[in-house]
Amino acid sequence: MNERPEEPNPAPDAESLLPIDEHIEEGHDAEGRKVRHRGIYLLPNLFTTANLFAGFYSIINAMSGNFTVAAATIFVAMVLDSLDGRVARLTNTQSAFGAEYDSLSDMVAFGLAPALLAFEWALGDLRSVGLAVAFIYVAGAALRLARFNTQIGKVDKRFFIGLASPAAAGVVAGTVWAFSDFGIKGSNMSFVIALLVAAAGCLMVSNIKYYSFKDLDLKGRVPFVAILLVVLAFAVVFSDPPRILLLIFLAYAASGPVQYLLQLRRRKNDAI
Repeated sequence: MNERPEEPNPAPDAESLLPIDEHIEEGHDAEGRKVRHRGIYLLPNLFTTANLFAGFYSIINAMSGNFTVAAATIFVAMVLDSLDGRVARLTNTQSAFGAEYDSLSDMVAFGLAPALLAFEWALGDLRSVGLAVAFIYVAGAALRLARFNTQIGKVDKRFFIGLASPAAAGVVAGTVWAFSDFGIKGSNMSFVIALLVAAAGCLMVSNIKYYSFKDLDLKGRVPFVAILLVVLAFAVVFSDPPRILLLIFLAYAASGPVQYLLQLRRRKNDAI
């Protein structure tokens, strides 16, 4: 037999008094036998919960007109989102529950929050057109996350297929943060924001490849100068966070189409 017996049900007197069922997740051990695990891992899901709260907090601030806080909170959510997966891998606490919870949190923080932020700041003046553009972004984020979940383990991990939702959120949130910080009203550039938000939504569901940086070895030894470059990078970002972060995410968002066009040109030249 290659299947381990299921864990026995707890005695009635040991059951929780709360009307909440225990989470049971099926998996496989090192020998390939099917096993059942009760409960969830706390540490990585704490970061995911913080990511979810950051997205929720951004939405609340966008609805209240605090656009700078709402945009900055989305970038905080990005940091938290980058930590939960790494913590899970370092502590060997990956689970199917954590992966699904992470996707739902990302949908709030990088799908709903940026779309609502852009709508409240600029797209609302376009009425139905602005609503349609915001929905294009939300739908793009949802489709991007669903496709990513079905492609895990099937595509080259060095590349994302389509613009990742955190990067798309960085473009939208960075734009709002940078211009609102200058006191510019979104109503003065509604058309530009509509094009930007729609483009971000379309790039998320495109087949354009983006470098994922997942092949970087963060645990190995590096030259001493590397830490100096990291310190310099932090100093540059914190010298003017809104504008520097916007430039970084705009450059990353543009890198995919630029590489795609260069590849098309190279293929045409080879065909001649």
